[in-house]
Amino acid sequence: MSLDSQEEVTAVLQEQGYVSDPNLSMSLFLALKMRRPLFLEGAPGVGKTEVARVLSKAFDTELIRLQCYEGLDVHHALYEWNYQKQLLRLQAGQKEDLGEIYSDEYLLKRPLLQAIDPERDKPAVLLIDEIDRADDEFESFLLELLGDFQVTIPEIGRIEAVHRPIVVLTSNRTREIHDALKRRCIYCWIDYPSFDKELAIVSMKVPGLSKHVQRQAVAFIQKLRQEDLLKPPGIAETLDWAEALMHLGVAELETTEVHKTLGVVLKNQEDISVVEALVNDPSYQ
Repeated sequence: MSLDSQEEVTAVLQEQGYVSDPNLSMSLFLALKMRRPLFLEGAPGVGKTEVARVLSKAFDTELIRLQCYEGLDVHHALYEWNYQKQLLRLQAGQKEDLGEIYSDEYLLKRPLLQAIDPERDKPAVLLIDEIDRADDEFESFLLELLGDFQVTIPEIGRIEAVHRPIVVLTSNRTREIHDALKRRCIYCWIDYPSFDKELAIVSMKVPGLSKHVQRQAVAFIQKLRQEDLLKPPGIAETLDWAEALMHLGVAELETTEVHKTLGVVLKNQEDISVVEALVNDPSYQ
């Protein structure tokens, strides 16, 4: 499938249940046309990871996800040798085949190597999620991989992608990502959605909830994000809350329903206590 305009990108995302905006659609369009990674930055829960999932569905291809964390190294991200299987081969006395223990049969392909596997018949979508959690050393390694989409394994040689993957990197901006990595990408900041956009998302994802309560729920979430919370609710929490209200058969969002369901929206007691006090204040309407 070829996406030939910003409008077509928006339409395809919409078909897959993702409500985009002009900035994201343009950034994604350019990333696809220029064959560059798409770097998405923004607060947790604004829909960054979902972009990769939607792309894999739209292109009917595999989504390969690398979840970043502190201490992530090349071997966990790229490849490892199946040492147990190699040892069994050696213990079996097949020493004449010693060189063969470093072959594809014993190679454990991790996400990055899976994405550039030359045996693929079409590009995969590679999601490098929360790159800001990884260390500087891992960032440096990515510079080479994302530049040439090839790696060298000493025992085997060079492995180069036949079909370059569609790459999406996400960051929650817990730390600043180096400019060298960003320069290789098309950058897009994803903010919390406007009222109209979030209402459109809720209407699409939770159509069983009445339009009236949809508007009330979205308005309340939008108001909460203006408060000084440790973890403001993202779109995922909005959708979970809308679904909970639907299951409860809520026809009018009142203080009682808010108190009962705050655990769906907020994920720590400090924030719940703050919001409970606000909801009990008659002026907070």
